[in-house]
Amino acid sequence: MAKTKTKSHSKQKDILHSTTTPLVKSAPKKSQRSIEDLLTEAATLLEQSQPELALPLAEEALRRLETERQSKDDNDIDALLQLAAQGQSTLPEALAVEAEIQLALGDADSARRSFLRATQIDPNGALVSAEPWLWLAQLCEGGGRESISYFEKAIEVLRNEIDVLEDDEAKAEDQSVKVLDERKAKLADALCAMAEVYMTDLSWEEDAEQHCEQFVTEAVAVCPDRMSAGVLQTLASVRISQERFDDARQALRRSVEIWKDIPADVDDEARPNFATRVSLSRLLMEVEAEAEAMTVLEGLVREDDQSVECWYLGGWCQVLMAQKPDAAPEYHTKSQEASKIWLDNCLRLYRVQDYEDDRLKDHALELVQQLNKDLGMEDQMDDDEAWEDEEEQDEDEDGDLEVEGAHENHADGDVEMS
Repeated sequence: MAKTKTKSHSKQKDILHSTTTPLVKSAPKKSQRSIEDLLTEAATLLEQSQPELALPLAEEALRRLETERQSKDDNDIDALLQLAAQGQSTLPEALAVEAEIQLALGDADSARRSFLRATQIDPNGALVSAEPWLWLAQLCEGGGRESISYFEKAIEVLRNEIDVLEDDEAKAEDQSVKVLDERKAKLADALCAMAEVYMTDLSWEEDAEQHCEQFVTEAVAVCPDRMSAGVLQTLASVRISQERFDDARQALRRSVEIWKDIPADVDDEARPNFATRVSLSRLLMEVEAEAEAMTVLEGLVREDDQSVECWYLGGWCQVLMAQKPDAAPEYHTKSQEASKIWLDNCLRLYRVQDYEDDRLKDHALELVQQLNKDLGMEDQMDDDEAWEDEEEQDEDEDGDLEVEGAHENHADGDVEMS
């Protein structure tokens, strides 16, 4: 599906400037850098998380492209395709670059306008591929049907590209095969995104379940196995909504199996991003696969020990493990002790970061209060006065948290403040 919203570990979507107004009329000086160089450097700066430096370069490239377009009075897509074939930049491509920079800077309205202009000039995605429609599906204010319409256009573009690439596959070029797999994975992600719209905004429609089933079935079929972890998570979400919990559990375990043995320090596209793995842990808890959920969460807090949500989920998960009727008494106590450590870490970080999720805080405090009673411990972090008393101390600490090794049976509580 199209990339969804981050950050903490999620995507930023905003902007500072708009390029929808007519730009400079003077011809560029011969000494100026080429438009291609400007856009290449802008894209590089964006990848390096320097969008504020990238934006002026993209805007200059757009001004010059706009001037050229006006002087030639040329709106013909065939002419633009010829320019692209010659290695020259085109206005739709520059608009797409600008829009992504604007998203990184925080102005979704301007990014939406830039993406829309790109699609109006390049209505079949011959120059900009499916990206503008995928973003517009997420940025559109109407959501629901409007979002679905953008996804449908993105899917049309991706299917056309896949058909062309499959025709060329006989050449057996590694690069061509890689691009084909990427397009198939993107198509699968878009189909999953549509299923999620029908599970949320359009869940009231009579044929919502039918649409969800259709989309996730096609997504699983089209996505290359090695890149299908996120697709399998969406399949699991659909199965949970259908109360088919065994099928959901099986899909989630297949998802984890794809990437679980990839070393943590290896950047591999098979491993879902941080936010997707947080969602995975929640889904595993929902289907009562708490042991697998804890394995995922332990990896996440090693990757980012400042994630309030991960420490909260780890504490809650171990409360659920302690409540299982078949848990041995010693296992029950160890799970509670480990849960207390995770939730204490969560609440410390909550205060230090001024985290804004009252429901998470309230539930964490409720869990801690019950754990204190069960373990015979004094309440330390379950009232406002205690929080105020520790505020000054927290400001002096760096807040770093550490997971020391895997949990034996996920309940030895081997998580501590450093």
